Amino acid sequence: MSDTVQGFSNVRRTRFWQRGFLASQSAYVLVALIGLIIIMSMLSPHFLTDGNVKNVVRNFSFVAIATLGITLVIITGGIDLSVGSSMALSATVCSLTMAGLNAAGFYPFPGSAFILSMGAGLGTALLIGLFNGFAVAKLKLAPFVTTLGTLSIVRGLTYVATQGRGAAPSGPDKELFITAMSGNLGGVPVGFIYLMILAAAMWVALNHTAWGRHVYAIGSNEAAGRLTGVNVDRVKIQVYMLCALAAGFNGIMVSGWLGSAPANLAMAYELTIIAAAVIGGANLAGGIGGAAGAIIGCVLIEVIRNGLVLARVDPYWQQTLVGCIIVVAVLVDRFRSLRNG
Repeated sequence: MSDTVQGFSNVRRTRFWQRGFLASQSAYVLVALIGLIIIMSMLSPHFLTDGNVKNVVRNFSFVAIATLGITLVIITGGIDLSVGSSMALSATVCSLTMAGLNAAGFYPFPGSAFILSMGAGLGTALLIGLFNGFAVAKLKLAPFVTTLGTLSIVRGLTYVATQGRGAAPSGPDKELFITAMSGNLGGVPVGFIYLMILAAAMWVALNHTAWGRHVYAIGSNEAAGRLTGVNVDRVKIQVYMLCALAAGFNGIMVSGWLGSAPANLAMAYELTIIAAAVIGGANLAGGIGGAAGAIIGCVLIEVIRNGLVLARVDPYWQQTLVGCIIVVAVLVDRFRSLRNG
């Protein structure tokens, strides 16, 4: 029988570059990123200096963790426009809680204010994600409209809580908070270390668990997923909660670096975060995406931004170039899909 199979002339082996990661949009973007880094290093002697590389790593980490979260939502065919507002409110609640505990003199053990404040900030993010997930999964509201409303609600609550003045952490755990959120470990920004840990966890969850298969199944064909026994509503609520949690943690990280949580923190960040996910290969139609692509997309955007700064290009061109890259990335993915189809 093996001889018969070998006799078919229309059967061919798939080339190694046509399988797995190498066949994805993320691989094409990675090649473009490497080429861009080479060009930038040739144009500017300051690009690959130790200080600038650390600056690039720190800056893209400030959006990459949130990009991991929104990638999960996009894989299921949804969208979350409230990630920037979630970053702001979570950071604000964290700072206000720490300041409140300091004013009340509540400090039962070393690090208690830091732990309670982080819990309050991340708990706020989870509530936002639960609201979004419930509205989309149970009430069957459109993700775009729902999260657009949440964006306004959450940003408004941030301004109400701070009267537009922002909030700053205080008390005996302030230095611990700043170090844990924006310090360095062995010369590496801690934000990057958090990102790598969370990206690895996301990769394992998506590729080696039943939950991950369910996430992809919902995005590929939700009706078929329901017929095969996938609890679609539960998984959707979970991914929206994870998305908000990632955004909240990212917002707290940024506030640690700034030393405070301005009321306008992460304003319009949702555009950059969604752009990074799409550039990295997440398909807005659902069913496609991953941790590696999310990080690659974030790095590409930051490398472009950093290169433009070093070249002293008008910063207003940054958003224009990012938009062009999104369009090109979608076109490349479209042509690749037509060719494979």
